[in-house]
Amino acid sequence: MREQNNRQRVARIALIAAGALLFLCVVVPFLIPVPPLEGTVQPEDLADSDSAFIGLTVGGVEGYDVHYKTFGEGEPVFVMLHGFNANLYSFRQVTGPFSEYGRVIVLDRPASGLSERLTAGDFTPPNNPYTNEAQIDVVIGLMDALGVEQAVLVGHSAGGTVAMDVALAHPERVEGLILISPAIYAGGGPPPFVGVLLALPQFNRLGPLVSRAFVNSGNLLEGGYHDPTRIEQETIELAEKSFQVDNWDRALWELTRASRMADFEDRLDEVTMPALIVTGDDDRVVPTEQSVRLAGELPNAEIRVIEACGHVAHEECPVPFLRAVDSFLADLE
Repeated sequence: MREQNNRQRVARIALIAAGALLFLCVVVPFLIPVPPLEGTVQPEDLADSDSAFIGLTVGGVEGYDVHYKTFGEGEPVFVMLHGFNANLYSFRQVTGPFSEYGRVIVLDRPASGLSERLTAGDFTPPNNPYTNEAQIDVVIGLMDALGVEQAVLVGHSAGGTVAMDVALAHPERVEGLILISPAIYAGGGPPPFVGVLLALPQFNRLGPLVSRAFVNSGNLLEGGYHDPTRIEQETIELAEKSFQVDNWDRALWELTRASRMADFEDRLDEVTMPALIVTGDDDRVVPTEQSVRLAGELPNAEIRVIEACGHVAHEECPVPFLRAVDSFLADLE
């Protein structure tokens, strides 16, 4: 009898503990305050004299404002796609040299830079400007609007994921690929089971706080460099423009929720256009061996590994990066 009573007591304690845990998970997130952002402004207030905005249909959302810049003229045309949580300014050291080859179009991808920051109440599912498919819409829509039939896509990290998506969906529009530490094997978004959790109301409410904590961690730029002392103050200031725009935290959360993991491994043989893969030998974000592997699995690719360089070769090591690009473009012609 005593043993039975002990088991019943343990069962009651376990039930109470489970109930308390359930309460914490279900109710407490709604009690945590989410203070509004302070000091943010509209994207147009941060625009430069050479900034341009265009309304595109993105993820079924009409009139989504995309911020972009253009340099140079003629062909080939380059469309530059920055990585996750970056903006078009990450290409600032190489847009000038690229413009000597042809026309350069550099843009802020959805939820980044000065492109529009829509929140969940601004669009009706299944329309969503932050999905992987919407990223394709931005590239093709901007090319159409600017009269570009074919382009060389220059994609860094998650921007490389977008470039690959475009190459598979619209191969006739892609003349070549220049991929800098592309997140091909483990990029694009969270695993499916994580996506289910992110869709819960509790997680969704706290999403802006998660975005703020991620950005305020302070290691985003440093982690991409082999030598963080190379980071210029101007680089920091331009990167921070992304976080001075109204609703940047909620938009970043919407992008995180809507993104899905890349699934390219069974389709790489379809990407037959010339491709250049560039990485640093000290890439701690997308490991160097993944870029080397990609170059070996694409039908028409070459690899350049830059010594003493990290994840952002176009920022940290622009001279050897441009040297690799020059050789690639000579062969492309």
